[in-house]
Amino acid sequence: MKHSTCILIGAPVDSGKRRTGCLMGPDALRTAGLAEALHALGHGVDDLGNLSPETYSPDSEGGRLHKPNETAGWTARLARAAEGAMARGLPIFLGGDHALSLGSVAGVANHAARAGRPLFVLWLDAHSDFHTPQTTGSGNLHGTPLGYVTGRSGFDGFPPLTNPVPERNICLLGLRSVDDAERAALQGTAIRRHDMREIDERGIARPLAEFLDLVAAENGLLHVSFDVDFLDPSIAPAVGTTVPGGATMREGHLVMEMICDSGLMTSLDLVELNPFLDDRGRTAQLLVELTASAMGRRVFDRPTRAYA
Repeated sequence: MKHSTCILIGAPVDSGKRRTGCLMGPDALRTAGLAEALHALGHGVDDLGNLSPETYSPDSEGGRLHKPNETAGWTARLARAAEGAMARGLPIFLGGDHALSLGSVAGVANHAARAGRPLFVLWLDAHSDFHTPQTTGSGNLHGTPLGYVTGRSGFDGFPPLTNPVPERNICLLGLRSVDDAERAALQGTAIRRHDMREIDERGIARPLAEFLDLVAAENGLLHVSFDVDFLDPSIAPAVGTTVPGGATMREGHLVMEMICDSGLMTSLDLVELNPFLDDRGRTAQLLVELTASAMGRRVFDRPTRAYA
């Protein structure tokens, strides 16, 4: 792939759910050698350090939603950071729980609108994250980013969304845990969704290739949001939302290699890494290896796309 300037943006968001620990994720990825791996592939690296949320009113204890004001502060800060970073290179958001994507995707969408190009989002996750603050049963806002960025209602107190992502431009890959309320809402949308049963039956390459072909045909920008729980917990234990039956090591690398072959990725989230739950850093190391696959690491170079 073409060499890029990778802009590392630490987003130690830990407000999106009640189980803490994701705030340690950005530094764990740095310790695991993310910048060094990108340098070795010929990319430039600009590490902006760890951000903090914009000023917010303290959250009250005991409310139905967990830390909505803090999460809104993070959303505003990350949207600004994302929009600015897109003009300078390929931002990689180091999470932090998946609530960070309310801001990262919104900011990338603002950049895409200014550039006059459509934004597409590939969501690699066991969950659909299509809740709103009203529909989430847990009150954990890390389950709401796709609801927010597609313009669903109910996000009072959050930054106004100026450029919602069209539903047809979103692909969910690796689903295996979807709440009833989300399932009902998704069935009425144009969002592409592929659960693990379909992946077992068709393989992971075919639905991904179909989506990448659409992005290429429309000259789109591609944001990839990679949740640790996309992977099977036997190989990636450092996540608080483990769901058995996830992607294997080889499937994870294939997805990232295909993304690299397409040359389409313009921004990346690495989310839900909780080093407190890790086994001697192996999940952080695996995320670094997968990111390297997405950014050009190969056993052998291929003259054509791996999924052609």
